[in-house]
Amino acid sequence: MSESDLGKKWDRCLADTVVKIGTGLGLGVVFSLTFFKRRTWPLAFGSGMGFGMAYSNCQHDFQSPYLLHGKYVKEQEQ
Repeated sequence: MSESDLGKKWDRCLADTVVKIGTGLGLGVVFSLTFFKRRTWPLAFGSGMGFGMAYSNCQHDFQSPYLLHGKYVKEQEQ
């Protein structure tokens, strides 16, 4: 695996982590304000779930070095 491929995987992993934690935190805020009388545990639960999903995705991405993400698929010549 080249250094640029590794950098792309890290960039994709960090971007996915930020999005998933932000979404979990946002849902935690909504549920905290509407259903749980402004308690803090939905915030921690939502951001923890987001972090866990992002960690799982990153782990899978780094353990499968030959996974193509559909950007560089070439047609075969016959």
